[in-house]
Amino acid sequence: MLRIGRSPPVSRLRTIGALFLFFLASPALAAEAPEVFGIPVDFVLFAMTLLGVGLFHHHVLKVALAGLVAISLYKIAFTGFKTGDGFGGFASHMAHEWSLLVNLFLLLVGFALLARHFEDSGVPEVLPRLLPANWLGPFALLLIIWTLSGFLDNIAAALIGATVAASVFRRKLHPGYLAAIVAAANAGGAGSVLGDTTTTMMWIAGISPFEVIRGYLAAAVALVVFGIPAALQQHRHQPVVRDFQAAHHIDYARVAIVAFILLAAITTNVTVNLNFPASAESYPFLGAAVWIALLLAAPLRKPEWSLLPEAVKGSIFLLSLVACASMMPVERLPVASWQTALGLGFVSSVFDNIPLTALALKQGGYDWGVLAFAVGYGGSMLWFGSSAGVAVASIFSEAKSVGKWLLHGWHIPLGYLAGFFVLLLSLGWNPQVG
Repeated sequence: MLRIGRSPPVSRLRTIGALFLFFLASPALAAEAPEVFGIPVDFVLFAMTLLGVGLFHHHVLKVALAGLVAISLYKIAFTGFKTGDGFGGFASHMAHEWSLLVNLFLLLVGFALLARHFEDSGVPEVLPRLLPANWLGPFALLLIIWTLSGFLDNIAAALIGATVAASVFRRKLHPGYLAAIVAAANAGGAGSVLGDTTTTMMWIAGISPFEVIRGYLAAAVALVVFGIPAALQQHRHQPVVRDFQAAHHIDYARVAIVAFILLAAITTNVTVNLNFPASAESYPFLGAAVWIALLLAAPLRKPEWSLLPEAVKGSIFLLSLVACASMMPVERLPVASWQTALGLGFVSSVFDNIPLTALALKQGGYDWGVLAFAVGYGGSMLWFGSSAGVAVASIFSEAKSVGKWLLHGWHIPLGYLAGFFVLLLSLGWNPQVG
């Protein structure tokens, strides 16, 4: 595991602190609540939790759970919830959030088992024969992940990509390339209503897929901007291992299982959102479909159940942060504009992009392609900023370092800015009522 060090440099602390507090302190994001130096106490507690996750990456689960308990008790005792005050308000709030939390849990754990099926299929060992031997090899893998994420959930695309990378590079992955795998998965789903929860939410709300698809221009630019430096980092660190002499056996039964699970997820996603949009947020359809497919396929090839403890721990960590974010007093956003959309991309690296998207849909007046890219890709700037990042970090524990992620993944925010402004300058800001 990569370490930040016993005494993190002051500059790193300032970088992390500024990133968290600058956006979280915006008065436009909060309703009236007790404040400390003009910042609502809710946000102070959340910022402390995120800062603790960034600095104590060996104990992220404990920090996240402690933050969840602290925020919950504070809300129960002092401010209450949108759904009411005290323990009753807390219970009502969690009842409203249960579907999202359970769905994320089922997806994270289920896709971890799916990724092992894919790894054991032998396909990742054959792929080096198909990838270029130079730096274009790692770039081509990022392009594959980016493409897969357009019709798969970004968690699945990231885990499959990370599984392939583990084989292709003999598990010697540069921290900047790990960040790029997450960014490719998040960017690839930014222009597709099937590729990300936030874009699916837009679809459910009546936004045309043709409005969202504009985000692909920004996503493509971002891929080039972060993908080339990341590929060069990985090629210098560990080139593609091309062992043409080794005999590779492909387990086609496992390949079929992977395809079956992914097909079940895609079919469920499309069916529910087209035919039962009103029920889409009330039940964890997607997560349930993945697990039903996993269990149906178990007699053919047994899943690697030994992965469950670590997968569950990683999932609980993410769900703790999502639950914390859901309790923040975010009642309104600044006036809809491209500047607001740009800022929301940075906010989404530390704040769950699902409630941000819900607020934007309620407010209206956004260019949905621009917003889809901003909130979809923005979470890539920190490892815990997206479910794809947490999923990859569950496989590669060395990714759980904010310092390393920011230092070596410098090209991720650069790709965000480049993609955002290319989209804005070429297609303009075209707000729609959604």
